[in-house]
Amino acid sequence: MQKINLTEKYPPSRPCTCDVCLNFCQRPGWWKVNEAKKAIEAGYANRMMLEISPEFTIGVLAPAFKGNEGNIALQIFAHTGCTFLKDDLCELFGTGFQPLECRFCHHNRPGSGEKCHSALERDWHSKTGQKLAIEWCRLTGLLEWQT
Repeated sequence: MQKINLTEKYPPSRPCTCDVCLNFCQRPGWWKVNEAKKAIEAGYANRMMLEISPEFTIGVLAPAFKGNEGNIALQIFAHTGCTFLKDDLCELFGTGFQPLECRFCHHNRPGSGEKCHSALERDWHSKTGQKLAIEWCRLTGLLEWQT
């Protein structure tokens, strides 16, 4: 069975700064697991946050809410938007580090974002995804590990 390539299934949309598209930036989009790994390697670890599923079964690394960098995603910061949104533009745009969900979601694709988000959740619900989340916790010092 061939694994579905999420980048092909959810291709980038055209850049847009309309109110609908900017509203997506209030809740940071998710990277694929391998994209998050590359973003960490590029030095973005301290601008990420760890989102934990309501059931506490998985953790997902995402761009942080402004003021919530390097921490578990906290509701108190949810209104601040993505840390990479500056003057209505994404700092990650064109760098190769913009999350798949951010590249895909667009006002011309109503309802499609939920499918993309679910596919990314499945990508993170893997040994590789959870291992990366734990490595990020160690790297940022979010969790102090006993030796």
